[in-house]
Amino acid sequence: MARKAEACGFRAFFRSDHVLVMGDGDGLPGPTDTWTTLAGLARDTITSRLGTLVTSATFRHPGLLAMQVAQVDEMSGGRVELGLGAGWSEREHAAYGIPFPESVGERFDRLEEQLDIVTGLWETPVSEQFNYQGVHYTLVDSPALPKPVQTPVLMVIGGSGGRHTPELAVRHSSDSDTPEPALGVVR
Repeated sequence: MARKAEACGFRAFFRSDHVLVMGDGDGLPGPTDTWTTLAGLARDTITSRLGTLVTSATFRHPGLLAMQVAQVDEMSGGRVELGLGAGWSEREHAAYGIPFPESVGERFDRLEEQLDIVTGLWETPVSEQFNYQGVHYTLVDSPALPKPVQTPVLMVIGGSGGRHTPELAVRHSSDSDTPEPALGVVR
């Protein structure tokens, strides 16, 4: 589907990051890991930007997510976009044994820490280490590798928060000279 979309002139291919069918359907053929799929598509496409709408901050540890995204960015030649949100489907988390913080506030706090860690790892100069002490995550002497090809990686901050989501979007917006927006808010 991504190759056909690219051949038809679509400039980007985004996929959701869910492990259950959202809505009606029998769930077949079953879920796929979004970042594994995007890694394959990075090698199978040439020009399309590739990304998520959106990855739940509760699904992946931020250090590993930063590595996954940087590797897909490398495989694609700098065409990846990262969508991140706080997470919302308790049923989806329960189906695969993923801890689900019941408090929306805690999920937003985790999202905020995840954004700080992911961007911090990418922005740390090569040969330096990254350290982070948060409420939910701690990183000690991380080599902060690998690095994405593009600087910055384009990001989408997903959420419906009237105050907190826009604040995160502004805080993590880019000062780059890219002609396209470096950050968006999905509501």
